[in-house]
Formats: sequence, structure tokens, C-alpha cells
Amino acid sequence: METFSLKHGSAPLLISLPHNGSFIPDELAARMHPSARRSPDTDWHVAQLYEPLAEALGASVLKPVASRYVIDLNRPADGQALYPGRRETGLVPTIGFDGEPLYLDGQEPDAEEIRQRIERWWRPYHQALAGEIARLKAEHGRVVLWEGHSIRSHVPMLFEGRLPDFNLGTADGASCGADLQWQLTNVMEAQSRYDFVINGRFKGGYITRHYGKPAEGVQAVQLELSQCRYMDEQSFAWDAAKAPMVQDTIGQLLGQCLG
Repeated sequence: METFSLKHGSAPLLISLPHNGSFIPDELAARMHPSARRSPDTDWHVAQLYEPLAEALGASVLKPVASRYVIDLNRPADGQALYPGRRETGLVPTIGFDGEPLYLDGQEPDAEEIRQRIERWWRPYHQALAGEIARLKAEHGRVVLWEGHSIRSHVPMLFEGRLPDFNLGTADGASCGADLQWQLTNVMEAQSRYDFVINGRFKGGYITRHYGKPAEGVQAVQLELSQCRYMDEQSFAWDAAKAPMVQDTIGQLLGQCLG
């Protein structure tokens, strides 16, 4: 089976959705606790949020098939921590965001299985990501990589209290130029529906930090959305009343990437 899908766009904008997938192979699911088999930490419906916007803007969209429980595409392949000193779920998670184990006792993946997952799932996604960045940069001379993510509004293991609605990350300004960060900030300050933060708890994961090279014409921005703003966090159901308003604001942010 294909491990990802890539829709080529014509604009200098690539939308990467590395945690959109929820597929867990049967042989792997059989080793997991029943609650983990639902892949509850998926970035639910982010493709549904972004794909209509990408179509309108001419942006490319890259998304995986597999759940982050198979492998986390937004982590470095060597497994180094993104936020040293904080509890994290890792490249091949063995715990969920609730801190509970994903695997039945004695069924966790060993080093060889992790290596195989890197080759089967991680490497193809990153080869496609790098290739599409190179294609768009060659055509336009520049490209913006937009990392689309979402997470539950309350995850005590990762942050205290309620997460802001819109969490923009630019690796503390290292992954994109000051002008683009300023423009994105202006979009958020001009609206009053959602609260937001720049480079708060989520500063951008591996993809943002690794591929964002403003001096070389590649800017990268991560948006971590609070899921309560566009879906039901308990049932994982899409909220048709809330989601269009979120899409409108995301669309304004993406528009600045092409401005």
C-alpha cells in the first residue's frame, strides 16, 4: 500500500499534515491496548480543514496514511527529543498523550522493528517532502512549508490548563522570516474569535525546524489548532457549525504566505 499521498500544486506553498493519518496495521493493533487502537491522538480532520483551502490557493498537500502511533513523522529519525527535559511520546510512541501505555505487556517494538518502521513509513514521507520543496523552490525561487496540526485542548502531560486556540510556531523565529511572522501575527490580532500564541508550548516540530531555512528561500510555519474549535473532542466528530469559521482564519493565514 502507499504510505502517503501528495497532490502537486502550482503555488509556492506546501501544506504538510504529518499526523492526519489514523491507520494502524492489524498485526500492530493486535499488540496494543483496545483504547490505543482508535488512534485517539490523531490530528483529526486536518485534511478536511486544509484541502479546500489548498485547492483554492493552488497549494500542494502532503499527508500520510499511518497513525503517529506507527511512527511520528514530525520527529527526527534518530529519536532525539524535541523538548529536552519534558515528557514526550517519541519517534515510535509507547505511551499516548494521556501517559498510558499503548502496548500490551511485553509487546513494545524493539530496535529492529523501529528501524523497519523508519524505512517503511518515515523515509518515504520525508523524501516526498524534500522533493516537493525542491520542485516548488526551483519553479518559484521560494516556498513556504505550512505544518498543519491539531490537538485536544487539555493534555495535562504536555501542558498546563487549556491550550490557546491557534498556536503558531516558527522555532522562535528561526524557521521563517520576521516579515512573514509579523504578517501572521497581524492576521490573528485583527480577529477576536480565537486566542492565539506565537512560539508558546508548540514552537514547531522536527519538520518545521529541519526544513525551514529562510536564508535559502524556504520558510516553515507550524500551526497547532485546539481541536475543540472545529470538532467534538470526545467522539472525534467533525463540527460543521464551528469548522468553517476556523477554515476562514486559516485561509487568511495561508494567504499571507503567498502575499
